Amino acid sequence: MQIGIVGLGRMGGNIAKRLMRAGHDVAVYDIDANARAALGSEGARPAETLEALVASLTESPRAIWVMLPAGKITEGTIAHLSSCVDPGDILIDGGNSYYKDDIRRAAELQKTGIRYVDVGTSGGVWGLERGYCLMIGGEKAAVDHLDPIFAALAPGKGEIEETPNRGSLDPRAEQGYIHAGPAGAGHFVKMVHNGIEYGMMQAYAEGFNILESKNAEVLPPGERFELNVADIAEVWRRGSVVTSWLLDLSAIALAKDPKLEAFSGHVADSGEGRWTVEAAIEEAVPAEVLTAALFTRFRSRQEHNFAEKMLSAMRLGFGGHKEQN
Repeated sequence: MQIGIVGLGRMGGNIAKRLMRAGHDVAVYDIDANARAALGSEGARPAETLEALVASLTESPRAIWVMLPAGKITEGTIAHLSSCVDPGDILIDGGNSYYKDDIRRAAELQKTGIRYVDVGTSGGVWGLERGYCLMIGGEKAAVDHLDPIFAALAPGKGEIEETPNRGSLDPRAEQGYIHAGPAGAGHFVKMVHNGIEYGMMQAYAEGFNILESKNAEVLPPGERFELNVADIAEVWRRGSVVTSWLLDLSAIALAKDPKLEAFSGHVADSGEGRWTVEAAIEEAVPAEVLTAALFTRFRSRQEHNFAEKMLSAMRLGFGGHKEQN
């Protein structure tokens, strides 16, 4: 299947590579000529402009996946593409856009017959090899047309044990992708996913901070332990109820740098945590853990401890996010 990819950063480039590995015909565009050339050397068809990208897609309907930071650059790119494509073509936003922007964009594009699909994409820098968990919003016909793309990007069933009593439920979920609902639903589900991620990361960070601080001078000498935090992270990976990929990444970071001296503890937030808290407020749903985790990130920009360094280490591990001081 033909598809165009706009934005060849950490995730966009790897999405293009994974699709090519699955045999799809991938045309690519990025403002960086070197990024275009690099993908071209691996089998993609680079285009020097968005107009050229659209023209290179000869299958109908065209499908173009935009993988850019949320906000003005995505807004402008989708507007530009909408002036180049034909009715029936499909524009896909695979970044982390705000779901209310998706609802608005879909309604605007529908007036000219252009179809819009939003895809919450989880997998970070590891997605090329592990696959991407995809949460999709949009009209059924457009989503069904794109199924070969989603199936290629998703991780598949793998070795995860099957969940009982799923016989009447969507089998795509077991493959690592779902059609969550109409436009906006994909990014809404991904937004809440990221809010949960904040809370899970904060729980790990606080726990490791307690372990790291067990040798503090404020404690009576007989109650101090000098604990090997890297070994604790490793043993928790094996048979523990707190096992997760975030714990795997924590163990990797601690084995390499037990004191996390490479990190300052300045923890950024990319927006989804804020939007999740806003949604909880709109729905009058309590979200104490997620809200506290978000506010801890704000505090990390003023003072730092081992917990914040743990958060920075996990963010670098799953998304390649470097600290911004």
